[in-house]
Amino acid sequence: MLNLRFPLVVVLLTFISSLSLAQQTEIVFPQIQVQVKQKVYALEYANTFERRAQGLMHREDMCDSCGMLFNFQQTRRVGMWMKNTLLPLDVAFIRSDGKITDIKAMQPHDLTSTTSSEQVLYAWEMHQGWFAQNVIHVGDTVLIPTK
Repeated sequence: MLNLRFPLVVVLLTFISSLSLAQQTEIVFPQIQVQVKQKVYALEYANTFERRAQGLMHREDMCDSCGMLFNFQQTRRVGMWMKNTLLPLDVAFIRSDGKITDIKAMQPHDLTSTTSSEQVLYAWEMHQGWFAQNVIHVGDTVLIPTK
């Protein structure tokens, strides 16, 4: 009897795992354009709980100018982590008035919470070093359309 249970458990776990992977790939992110210093950037938009929860997890690569804007729906102190995230990222925390309060580096698979120093409405994730390369700093203002 024990010999039959083990294969059944393995089959069930494999099936459940495949369902969760299928759900992850089904999340579609709309696009949003933000503007900083006269330049416009097209980003994926994580504007629902499900999209924020998925974020950039499980991505093996991402174009140099690709990123994601997280909208938390309410102004609050925000914590981000890198569970199942394979790429090193920088996160810019942004207040409701568009001012960048922090830009912090995050490492792949790090479960430590990277938190905003102030209450914010948005977080903008890009490849690590991207904000510095594009001369975007703390104190700059990001114009974000209200959708």
